[in-house]
Amino acid sequence: MNPTSAASPSPLAAAYGTLPPSLWSRLAQALRWPVVAALMLGTLYLVFSIYAAGQTAWAAGALALFGGAFYIYLRAGFAWRYLFPGVAGMAVFIAFPLVYTAQIGFTNYSSAHLLSQARVRAYLLDQHEVIESGVMGFSLHADGPEFRVVLNAPGTAQPRYVSPPLALRKTREPLKVTMLAAQDEHLPLQSPLQAALPLRELVEHREALAQLQLLLPDRSGPEAQLRYLGLREYGPVAPHYVEQADGSLLRVADGVRYAPDGKLGYYRNEAGEILQPGYKVLVGLQNYSRMLFDAEFRGPFVSIFVWTVLFSLATVAGATFIGMFLAVLLNWEDLKGRTAYRTLLFLPYAVPGFISILVFKGLFNQNFGEINAILDALFGVKPAWFADPLLAKLMLLIVNIWLGYPYIMILCSGLLKAIPSDLYEASAIVGAGPWTNFWRITAPLIIKPLSPLLISAFAFNFNNFVLIALLTDGRPDFLSTKLPAGQTDILVSYTYRIAFRDSGSDFGLAAAISTLIFVLVAAMSLLNLRLMRKS
Repeated sequence: MNPTSAASPSPLAAAYGTLPPSLWSRLAQALRWPVVAALMLGTLYLVFSIYAAGQTAWAAGALALFGGAFYIYLRAGFAWRYLFPGVAGMAVFIAFPLVYTAQIGFTNYSSAHLLSQARVRAYLLDQHEVIESGVMGFSLHADGPEFRVVLNAPGTAQPRYVSPPLALRKTREPLKVTMLAAQDEHLPLQSPLQAALPLRELVEHREALAQLQLLLPDRSGPEAQLRYLGLREYGPVAPHYVEQADGSLLRVADGVRYAPDGKLGYYRNEAGEILQPGYKVLVGLQNYSRMLFDAEFRGPFVSIFVWTVLFSLATVAGATFIGMFLAVLLNWEDLKGRTAYRTLLFLPYAVPGFISILVFKGLFNQNFGEINAILDALFGVKPAWFADPLLAKLMLLIVNIWLGYPYIMILCSGLLKAIPSDLYEASAIVGAGPWTNFWRITAPLIIKPLSPLLISAFAFNFNNFVLIALLTDGRPDFLSTKLPAGQTDILVSYTYRIAFRDSGSDFGLAAAISTLIFVLVAAMSLLNLRLMRKS
């Protein structure tokens, strides 16, 4: 094989290589603005699509985000081109969810108040019953690129009304179509009606057909307007509610008037009867006042808050004590098999946490768990770990300390290596023992750099949702509470239950509690940063 021929460039590469750098520069400049224009058009189309879907706020946010990106990468300083992705990511994935959650905390947003007032009003006005006497069958016929709707006389296939040519496009608002009598000699048909479309093609146009409101020229009242009832029928409907000039709704059946209640988020009559569904309204500090002043809610909430703090403190204290003790023990040079011990003690940190939690859930089983089997053989007792509140909390602490001590042990092992051995030699000269060495040398030199990490561990356990969800699911529950709450729930799992499980999906209250959790964790983070700065 000729090495010269192997190293020679291909004809295509040789052709590109012959182009002078100035030509490459001119080509890049020529393509720059067409590419930018194409990207801008695509962005504007995306923003317009979001706006057309009725999401004005989202469209404005997307426009601001993309507009800022174009300005920075086309006009702003060079450094901002590196900073913008991180700043935009923080704004979209951190700042926006935070602000949105805090905003929900000031509303009554829940499973009973999911919609806006406009959508609830539209839903109620859309409630109706079919006037059976005016129901007519229909068929759809192609007319060139357009279509005609043909209404048949009841019980027959004879055309009675024919629509003008229709494009059948999906629209946001109903499309009113005035029908033409099939016997009208002025019917503007360019050609005889073609065969009716089969059911398969009719299904393809059902969304557009559902938007049509067919007006009959020779009828009056409710029977003059026909709405889509299915793939075979159009018919007149009688609405249950009629909107009044003041924004209230009048129930046609009995003439009762329902006015919007801006405090409750319902349409409500004078007797206090409400119409479902409700709509979302601002309630101010109502969700926060429930946490402080509602006695039925405050009791479980305060208990859960206190348990959350104690759970985090006890976990950090227990894991720190065990981890530091084992680190000091494994740092003893005369200990044989230190590597094997260190490997075995590191295993709880190496195994995925959810697997360890599920294993412990089986070990603590009252009837079949190995822990109760041992206790029964030794002491004749079989504790109800999951039924007794105190034992359930103790079980959570045992499991969480088991999962957390290896992390502290690793940190302390590294910090012990940084302590000068001269200090221990000087201590040995004056006759100090191991206990004095630990309290006068080891602990003071370890605890200072360890403090910010312990605060981070406290914040992590403050929101340790996985452990609670997999091991106890918050049970056993408090009795006779307004909202379901568990004795072993911490704030984050309690918030999850309020939002998604047992309490009617009270998103507003859950968002208020989430905001409180954020404030507490943010305060701990600021303390952490202050301690790190001092360190």
